[in-house]
Amino acid sequence: MGERVPARERLLKSAAELFYRDGVGATGIDTITAHAGVAKMSLYNNFASKSDLVKAYLDARLEEWHALYHERLAKAGTPRDRLLAVFDSYVDHAERAYGWGFRGCGLLNAAAELPVGDAGRDTVAVQKDEVEQLFKQYLREMKPDGGAAIDETAEHLSFVLEGAMARAGLDGHDGRLKAARKLAISIVDRL
Repeated sequence: MGERVPARERLLKSAAELFYRDGVGATGIDTITAHAGVAKMSLYNNFASKSDLVKAYLDARLEEWHALYHERLAKAGTPRDRLLAVFDSYVDHAERAYGWGFRGCGLLNAAAELPVGDAGRDTVAVQKDEVEQLFKQYLREMKPDGGAAIDETAEHLSFVLEGAMARAGLDGHDGRLKAARKLAISIVDRL
């Protein structure tokens, strides 16, 4: 007989699926606990509130993306390859969501439902800022004398990537992300 999965882990797994598939606001505590197969009290023994569970979900999604990005980064030999690893990590993250029906960026989807000032929105903003900073770093490595064009190009690439993720979520597949990667190559190669 296998080892029993702790309630916290089952709750997070269930919340991840339900929040991504159905939305944060549409998913109640009772639905999460039933899906996880735990008593409601288990949720409150592990999380102070639904908001706390949402924050833990967003933190876990951020960790998942970091892991995928670092896998891609380990295979990237040049600054250009490292920049493209960011795009590839988004494709990888999209592929993980297909089991639940791909709906775009789980971080942005959740943030859109959270009130301004919510800690979960901060988690999402950190990830989006991190992506743009990575673009700046790799672009500077590629073109140390790039000046203001580096910041502008990094912002442009960030918009391309996030816009592609939004459109891919509407399409239900990663085609737009793959197209965004090709566009990034074109942008970077002209810099």
